Amino acid sequence: MAGKHISILGCGWLGLPLAKHLIKLGYSVKGSTTTVTKTESLKQQVIVPYLVKLSENNIEGDIKGFLEGTKTLIIDIPPGLRGGSNERFTNKINQLIPHIEAAQVKNVLFVSSTSVYGDSQGIVTEDTEALPVTESGRQLLETEQLLQENKMFNTTIVRFGGLIGEDRHPVNHLAGKENIKDADAPINLIHREDCIGIITAITEQQAWGEIFNGVAPYHPSRKEYYTEKAKQKNLPLPLFSREEASGVKVIAADKVTEVLKFRFKFAEL
Repeated sequence: MAGKHISILGCGWLGLPLAKHLIKLGYSVKGSTTTVTKTESLKQQVIVPYLVKLSENNIEGDIKGFLEGTKTLIIDIPPGLRGGSNERFTNKINQLIPHIEAAQVKNVLFVSSTSVYGDSQGIVTEDTEALPVTESGRQLLETEQLLQENKMFNTTIVRFGGLIGEDRHPVNHLAGKENIKDADAPINLIHREDCIGIITAITEQQAWGEIFNGVAPYHPSRKEYYTEKAKQKNLPLPLFSREEASGVKVIAADKVTEVLKFRFKFAEL
């Protein structure tokens, strides 16, 4: 059962249902949270809870116990650059790495974002040079490289597009707004269930040392897609400006279907 022990750093919107799914498959899962009140709810899901909080200078909580006996670590925490935080995400992961090494974790899966591709145009694959333009994207790319360069463990990167689910959809924020830009730009989204499916496939197939794009193979224009979604949800229609899109970027996820033989549940969102 050694290979069936997984630790998930960040049991949030994606990490929690991922943990529950892995437990159904027979994995023993440790999950971290930064909230004391959430530890009880993790216990109820048969997740072994740990209070762990990363900062630039230290790690609060029992990080040793969290990683002990773990062969696979899934890192699913956001850069946390909103709200005026000046802490560098890369420095937080730097604090974590010696603990990964000391625990002799073999495999690390880092949940990243397609924001690392910045303003790249056309068909974007895993071989496209990452040129992030946002601070979040830059720090995610730095973190990817930091983990990949470490020879003490194997790292796989999953770059997800915009995350959606039953309780989370961009149209809720766009409904009724006017002069929305990039009407003709294609969407690059993925459903949470497919995120879980891709992470599970990587883990089950031991696909380490790789980079995968995680985006549904469905790319209608923003105007077409969000207008239709607003109608379906009985929301005020979003109104797009007539300016042409600043660029057309389609994130290709052929590698997950070819290498992992993964089939999207939500190929059309």
